[in-house]
Amino acid sequence: MINFAHWKRNLETMDKIISVKDKKFRVSIDAELLQKNVKRVAGEINRDYNGRQVMFVGILNGAFMFAADLLKSVTVDCQVSFVKLSSYSGTSSTGEVKELIGLNSDIAGQDVVVVEDIIETGLTIATVLRMLKDMGAKSVRVASLIFKPDSFMGGYDVDYVGFRLPKSFIVGYGLDYDGFGRNLPEIYTIVE
Repeated sequence: MINFAHWKRNLETMDKIISVKDKKFRVSIDAELLQKNVKRVAGEINRDYNGRQVMFVGILNGAFMFAADLLKSVTVDCQVSFVKLSSYSGTSSTGEVKELIGLNSDIAGQDVVVVEDIIETGLTIATVLRMLKDMGAKSVRVASLIFKPDSFMGGYDVDYVGFRLPKSFIVGYGLDYDGFGRNLPEIYTIVE
């Protein structure tokens, strides 16, 4: 059955263009669809970790909104920690990951789910996966709100994916352009 109210609202928001710094962006994923897919990902995690404890490791700054909403729907016993890494400058990756804030929790022998906002090349998560394995994690899986398979160069699985998107620059719902736009409740795609 078609939800006409959502369809009409979606059409109205898709034409909405905003400015973030010196760039224009158009809504590509509305807030309602974001929440629906975040809950779907949480359901997959709940199914896979039923009866087990999990350590969630969120990647700051971008994953803070996804992690917060995801964990509201996670029902398994869990702990949460965060690491802060950076590999972006403006609208492109610098190719170098810099660890800014390390993991303060002991993860030896634990099942870990890394929570990331976006995986494009996979450079950032590859660094995090190596770090977690070196710290003795029992298992490590990856949950990403956005996955861009056309750009991906990683040699690992992205286990939980909110959305698969083509190569394009996006902001909102934690994603930023030079630090701006993280607070937007939808995801916006750059208008060239």
